[in-house]
Amino acid sequence: MTPDDLVDIEQIKQLKYRYARCLDLKLWDELADCLTEDAVCDYSGGKYHHEGRDNIVAWIRKGMGSEKFLSSHKMHHPEIAITGPDTATGTWALDDRVVMLDFNLDVRGCCFYTDTYRKIDGAWKIATTGYKRVYEEIEPRSEHITLTASYWGTNGQSSLDA
Repeated sequence: MTPDDLVDIEQIKQLKYRYARCLDLKLWDELADCLTEDAVCDYSGGKYHHEGRDNIVAWIRKGMGSEKFLSSHKMHHPEIAITGPDTATGTWALDDRVVMLDFNLDVRGCCFYTDTYRKIDGAWKIATTGYKRVYEEIEPRSEHITLTASYWGTNGQSSLDA
């Protein structure tokens, strides 16, 4: 492994972290910029297959676009291999949590993402991405839970007094 490989690996890590941040903050244009134009996704073990950056982002936006759909995607434990001057592969662990206020549901789970990457004009992009769930569970939100902050509903400020 060369020092340049280590720089590329760090850039790919930042790319995947940015992908998760853009999902959770609903930054659709920035999310699109994480993907190659011809990107392919196979989410949930291939149950949700989409081809092309615009189609992928449109599908995600449709499912996650509501400000009452609150999500947290934590990517970690990357295993990244540089496979060529402009190509790489990666496997990532993901822990996620979703609060679906419109449906009064909470979803929790974890999975492993498998990605391929291409460097285009000096920037790494996700070319293929997909995950298989280790587990996923859903439960009704308890009436005893009070949402005290939301990025959109409260501008990210807690309603609790300090």
